[in-house]
Amino acid sequence: MADLKGKKIGFAVCGSFCTFKKAFAQLEQLIADGADVTAIMSFNAASLDTRFGRAAEHIEYLERVTGKKVIKTIEEAEPIGPKKMFDVLLIAPCTGNTMAKLALGIIDTPVTMAAKSHIRNARPVVLAPSTNDGLSGSAKNIGALLNYKSVYFVPLGQDDFTGKPRSLSADFGRITEAVEAALEGIQLQPLIIA
Repeated sequence: MADLKGKKIGFAVCGSFCTFKKAFAQLEQLIADGADVTAIMSFNAASLDTRFGRAAEHIEYLERVTGKKVIKTIEEAEPIGPKKMFDVLLIAPCTGNTMAKLALGIIDTPVTMAAKSHIRNARPVVLAPSTNDGLSGSAKNIGALLNYKSVYFVPLGQDDFTGKPRSLSADFGRITEAVEAALEGIQLQPLIIA
């Protein structure tokens, strides 16, 4: 697998607020592994206060941990591709809404612009889904994205099959492995976990 030391990683965060704690733990691991990380936030992630924390606190945390200003606008995200800012772009968590937009080429948030701009250089985009409709409305979009060159997934499975039988979530503990594999052009397997 690829060594992450010195790799430039875009760490994009979407509004699956209940998974922020798990995603942020992996952000810290990527930095501990020597990666140079820049955070990107969707409009919702950067502006909504929820029972999982205040938006301003999340922004402050991301800027403190990465040592860089968070990318929070479409205008700030657009140069990512032309400037070849990242070796890999990770979207963690990646909501069903964001996956739908990526599958259909809708670019209307900082995260979708970051992905579009980054992937134009055939560089890897890694998705760590977290969506309550992964086995219903979002299933077709996951299927479409699996066929896209340069798009990779963190292994995922049902996170609560009795309470939320259509919900899917990535195994956030495997983010580093998935990023390393994507840098080698490999989809980490098994993709579907029990």
